[in-house]
Amino acid sequence: MLSFFTLFLVSCGTTRNTSIYPVNETSKVNLNKKKPIKNITVQKSNALTIEEPEEEAFLDSAKEKLEAIKHKIISYAKTFEGTRYKFGGTTEAGMDCSGLVCVAFEKENISLPRISRDMATKGIPVTKDEVEEGDLVFFKTSRRNTINHVGIIVEAIDGEIKFIHSSTSAGVIISSLNEAYWKKAFVSFRRVLEI
Repeated sequence: MLSFFTLFLVSCGTTRNTSIYPVNETSKVNLNKKKPIKNITVQKSNALTIEEPEEEAFLDSAKEKLEAIKHKIISYAKTFEGTRYKFGGTTEAGMDCSGLVCVAFEKENISLPRISRDMATKGIPVTKDEVEEGDLVFFKTSRRNTINHVGIIVEAIDGEIKFIHSSTSAGVIISSLNEAYWKKAFVSFRRVLEI
């Protein structure tokens, strides 16, 4: 009878998938912090023991899922390379800088404000040393003292930071923050995807 009960307990266990979803207006990606179901094992003494899942393994899995989302956002943004600039545009017929960012993030069901200066209030600030793929980079490219341009970081290696954006002169391209124009116009980095 005990073995039947044990078999029943083991066979009726359910598993829970950890999901990544956007949270309120911060547009951050957060992880469902619920722990997966506990493992039940039968030792030689036939006593049931319950083991806590390892927190580190749970976080590693969450980080992998987040990295996969970042990769998908960047890959989708890159499909628009060569698209001409169009103020207010969000399609292959033409798009502006914030349109590109919104479309790329929306593909993964993450909503961001439509205007770059509003995007710059979301997420958390990060430094040049902390910046990662998928973070946003903001610029002031006009004489007005306000953020008016945004891009998505696609690479941050050995001090060189590359970002995809839609420029008025060349459309959707990948640029380097080492270029004099972008270095001078740079304002900040923001992370809108985090665990």
